[in-house]
Amino acid sequence: MAASSADTSAADTPDADTAEADTPEADTRDADTPDADAKDVRRLDRVVIRFAGDSGDGMQLTGDRFTSETASFGNDLSTLPNFPAEIRAPAGTLPGVSSFQLHFADHDILTPGDAPDVLVAMNPAALKANIGDLPRGAEIIVNTDEFTKRALAKVGYAASPLEDESLEAYRVHPVPLTTLTVTALKEFDLSRKEAERSKNMFALGLLSWMYHRPTEGTEKFLRSKFAKKPQIAEANLAAFRAGWNFGETTEDFAVSYEIAPASSAFAPGLYRNISGNLALAYGLIAASRQADLPLFLGSYPITPASDILHELSRHKNFGVRTFQAEDEIAGIGAALGAAFGGSLAVTTTSGPGVALKSETIGLAVSMELPLVVVDIQRGGPSTGLPTKTEQADLLQAMYGRNGEAPVPVIAPMTPGDCFDAVLEAARIALVYRTPVFVLSDGYLANGSEPWRVRQLEELPDLRVQFATAPNHTTADGGEEFWPYLRDPQTLARPWAVPGTPGLEHRIGGIEKQDGTGNISYAPANHDLMVRTRQAKIDGIDVPDLSVDDPHDARTLVLGWGSTYGPITAAVRRLRAAGASIAQAHLRHLNPFPRNLGTVLAGYDKVVVPEMNLGQLATLIRAKYLVDAHSYNHVTGTPFTSGQLADALRETLDDHHR
Repeated sequence: MAASSADTSAADTPDADTAEADTPEADTRDADTPDADAKDVRRLDRVVIRFAGDSGDGMQLTGDRFTSETASFGNDLSTLPNFPAEIRAPAGTLPGVSSFQLHFADHDILTPGDAPDVLVAMNPAALKANIGDLPRGAEIIVNTDEFTKRALAKVGYAASPLEDESLEAYRVHPVPLTTLTVTALKEFDLSRKEAERSKNMFALGLLSWMYHRPTEGTEKFLRSKFAKKPQIAEANLAAFRAGWNFGETTEDFAVSYEIAPASSAFAPGLYRNISGNLALAYGLIAASRQADLPLFLGSYPITPASDILHELSRHKNFGVRTFQAEDEIAGIGAALGAAFGGSLAVTTTSGPGVALKSETIGLAVSMELPLVVVDIQRGGPSTGLPTKTEQADLLQAMYGRNGEAPVPVIAPMTPGDCFDAVLEAARIALVYRTPVFVLSDGYLANGSEPWRVRQLEELPDLRVQFATAPNHTTADGGEEFWPYLRDPQTLARPWAVPGTPGLEHRIGGIEKQDGTGNISYAPANHDLMVRTRQAKIDGIDVPDLSVDDPHDARTLVLGWGSTYGPITAAVRRLRAAGASIAQAHLRHLNPFPRNLGTVLAGYDKVVVPEMNLGQLATLIRAKYLVDAHSYNHVTGTPFTSGQLADALRETLDDHHR
């Protein structure tokens, strides 16, 4: 998708994300054709669609294809996939419901939407699991074929909601999706079970007709995906086209909708749809190329971080080496070994894996080697909620090691921002010779948005100089290599690649002597090394915190990580209603920006929304003695902008009393 103009920036759009919880209103009715039987076309500015069904119904694929076509059309968009925690929950049960929510618009948006305007429910479980999120007047497209007595009883329906009055607040479209799909595929030599698998493509075709989505990309995708099974490819194409034709011909769908491209929401450039994990993978490859170092990933599969390993394994042509280890400890051990050997080293995981990697992260702190640790946060503790999102690893990243082992911490704000955040993490790791945490989460990892493809000249120069010669003159005039002789500006020690003649030195976790790197148990030396390592982290050069405060507000909303979208959308709502409120968002969590204390002191009240029980607020209160107010949310789902707007409105009202 390419945006050709940018008349209005994201921050200047007055109505962006100001009414996400409302059902969109139609602006006009088209009457371009004199045919009395032609269906109406209504123009909307935005819509939120949720596809929901059993985990075997292909809802993620359906949502992904609809998203891809929406991106190619030029709408701004934001997505929220929602997976079952079980690998394969029993079919037709509430724990087995999988959903994919997409918010797309003709203007700049920030979140996947507070509530669906349209729900596609493939079975009773999908309807029951999602009906509570729908506003009055929402449309429900329901697969009536699955509403059997057994399926209804499995989720606790005493009677079919399609036959009583429980759905009277909604516009219900009963569609026998399974039957229609099987009928459309009767010319193919497929069993009924095989034909039924294409019902998600029928649903995709119907929704593509309803919202005037392009179809060429999906047809090309299906032919490519099933290239080795041409009959299956043609069957899915037939189901997709049958869904489109059903929308065109059935009387139940009298209206289709248009959402114009969001040309004013984008700066000029080449755009693509990207998820957070894909952006992280691309960012790591870009960092490797800009540093002129081979990229090594030592990892162990864990939800929701595994996609980074999968993606990087496809890019050996860029000098990427991926190692799927037998466990988390082996994965980071291999990565640290690669860092010692001169690679840009990375390990990826989620919260439970960070716990297992903590000793090796401490070893990297002691050895002072560059290492990027990517933590895609999920609900915890322990195994917790593998497929749900949370921001509860901040204190673990800050302090989850024995001894004084300071580590820089960076958090991306949006799926696309994961690219830039990991480039920044690589810069800090390479310049300051330290492990660096990148704290993404499940919401960013699996969500997607339009992202402007970077030009080479926009990328930072990350090249480093390895030590190549002795750096210390002994008392007798000889020369030797001191591995802990520091750069006076960065306090980083030299990086000597093993095998360089004359630069042999000791490594390991036992405390080193300042300068020489010899093992030392001297109390004064340990005190010096601990303080020096802390000073190195404290001295990292990070940008000042910028504050969005157009009206000299007295209340500041301070966020970090993936709360950026909901917070910004909530602040826009409040300002549109006449409220005065400021917003700032932290990327660098350790060290904090140097002006953070001054910023906080300039406001009467500071509110910190987090998907945890107040971890950033705890750090802010401890470091700056500011009475930061927490607003917390630990449901495994992101904040909604409406939820945050209501909470912040109460804060503003309390402040003015």
